[in-house]
Amino acid sequence: MNVKNRYYRRSRISEQKFRQLIRYFAMDFTATDAAQLTGISVRSMNSIYLKLRRRIAVACEQQSPLQGAVEVDESYFGPRRVRGKRGRGAYGKTIVFGLLKRDGRVYTEIVPDCTKATLQGVIRGHIAPDTVIHSDGWRGYDGLVDIGFDKHFRVNHGANEFARGEHHINGIESFWSYAKRRLQKFNGISAATFYLHLKETEFRFNHRRDNLYLEILKLLRLNPL
Repeated sequence: MNVKNRYYRRSRISEQKFRQLIRYFAMDFTATDAAQLTGISVRSMNSIYLKLRRRIAVACEQQSPLQGAVEVDESYFGPRRVRGKRGRGAYGKTIVFGLLKRDGRVYTEIVPDCTKATLQGVIRGHIAPDTVIHSDGWRGYDGLVDIGFDKHFRVNHGANEFARGEHHINGIESFWSYAKRRLQKFNGISAATFYLHLKETEFRFNHRRDNLYLEILKLLRLNPL
């Protein structure tokens, strides 16, 4: 018989226990650990975690465009680089493009390549035109001024230039480090669920100064599982 639960409709899990589950999720416990602590089966917990990540991904995609000073960069997730395969975007890796508002939130998107057309498409969809954009010297960022982003500053990593006053991409690079450390604990993520794990990491970073437990409950009150 279903019990009343504002956050998980048609559920047999009481709201009290579900809140406990959300607290463990907010603390970044694995589904297996949360199952042991709550007495819920691992299979059911995996299903709930998957639904939570889907809700979080939807919330991340609905954010308004970034403004102010924004850093852009790409990173590569997956197995170690294959010997003999060099260049931007190591062979066999998933390419993720990131946009970070300084002292603010980040937006990530899985992209097929790092061409100018691909990167400009993401930038035009998620960054306001009057934004100050900071990037490295990759040719994929050529032409931003031509499409309306006339405040574009670059640092040339190839010439060992990593900062020039306020011109740097240290913030987005710090996010990449955080994301890779966090995702490593899963000991391999399938291609089918990588997007959801990436968006969860984005959500956690964006609410790093908030009470994540309360933020997730707020999200689920508006859109229950």
